[in-house]
Amino acid sequence: QVQLVESGGGLVQPGDSLRVSCAASRRAFSTYNLAWFRQAPGREREFVAGITWRNSPIEYAESAKGRFAISRDNAENTVYLQMNRLEPEDTAVYYCAADRLAPPTVIRTNPNAYEYWGQGTQVTVSS
Repeated sequence: QVQLVESGGGLVQPGDSLRVSCAASRRAFSTYNLAWFRQAPGREREFVAGITWRNSPIEYAESAKGRFAISRDNAENTVYLQMNRLEPEDTAVYYCAADRLAPPTVIRTNPNAYEYWGQGTQVTVSS
């Protein structure tokens, strides 16, 4: 059974940093591409960053480039999203997702491609 459990969200001020984590079941972590999405109130779910189970390639949304970094800890079966220089526009529920079908050379950005999802963790950026 594939399980994804996010943690690490919270309330931060503009300019702060925050790291969210996604603990994945061994099966998902070792063979599926993983990604972070986010969804703000009244908006569609959008891709933030993705990483293949081979650790490369890595993809970022334009809004995340230069500020966010996705990484994996193979020993802990955990994927992280380090978010720096946070802005109020980053406020959203952040979801971890696993893509069972994509090859290890492609990161898909359409949420409909992802079969498994975590419950989400709220990130609020406000002064």
